[in-house]
Amino acid sequence: MSTPGPTPADGGPAVDGGDLAVGVDIGGTRIKTVLVQQGSVVARHVQPTPEGLAARFGDVVAGGVDRLLAVAAGDGLAGATPSRVGVVVPGLVDERRGVAEWSANLGWRDLDLLGALRGRVPGRVAVGHDVRAGLLGEHLLGAARGVDDVLFVPLGTGVAVALMTAGRVVRGSSWSGELGHVVVDPAGPRCGCGRSGCLEALTGAGAVGHRWREAGREGDARTVAEAVAAGDAVAQRIWSDAIEVLAGTLAPVVASAGTRRVVVGGGMAQAGPVLLDPLRAALHLRGPDDALEVVRAELGDWAGAIGAAHLPGTA
Repeated sequence: MSTPGPTPADGGPAVDGGDLAVGVDIGGTRIKTVLVQQGSVVARHVQPTPEGLAARFGDVVAGGVDRLLAVAAGDGLAGATPSRVGVVVPGLVDERRGVAEWSANLGWRDLDLLGALRGRVPGRVAVGHDVRAGLLGEHLLGAARGVDDVLFVPLGTGVAVALMTAGRVVRGSSWSGELGHVVVDPAGPRCGCGRSGCLEALTGAGAVGHRWREAGREGDARTVAEAVAAGDAVAQRIWSDAIEVLAGTLAPVVASAGTRRVVVGGGMAQAGPVLLDPLRAALHLRGPDDALEVVRAELGDWAGAIGAAHLPGTA
């Protein structure tokens, strides 16, 4: 599992082929940690995300890194010392200042990530956004290999995107990628952000499952996808409506950025062709590039941690 010539998110120097680097992906329920050497993942560790993480962020991350290195020692890498540690989080992240401005799921505001980590983990430290790191991971080792103009679309309960142009992940402002909270139908259902008709409230897994239950059925978005494959007319209508809204929102982004490949991740991507085939057709119908590829992400839940390991150190 390797690829030549990785390109870090901000154009900085790539991880040296002989380096050991750690990537940490902080999620709402799990913290995933990887050790990368010569472009390959050589050790992994998963732990539950503890409550009150903000107050002991540095301790929790440092403990996870220690446990990862213990796993690596058991696999023959005793005494391994990483030259850098990258940590990524969800929500609004100011990557230049190293501050997590806000996270609904983790309940923090203006958390100084770099300050919490400084002196607590080995090597240089970098912090970033989980979705943008996921795109970097897919570009290095996954479904975006060999393509430098990519849109990464993780579809789950939430909807977010990350954009790569000319081999660089676009950072922009802390709001970059929050496409799920673009209002596409002001008369639409209430979104978790407090507004009505956001993309996420119409196409996310929660929204699809909600419409299914409103129709008197039991189950969630996965149930709907299975029913679509089985030819259920109600499921097909709900699924088609969600894909049409999603494609209509993604198409201007794809066209304006010159995207060549859309990589779809998250829980809904597990539907495979049931999702990818109609989404591809809907994007081709709306866009100027019939050669646009729509593919499933390859790294699953590990994309963010792998991308984090390849962020250049800043401290």
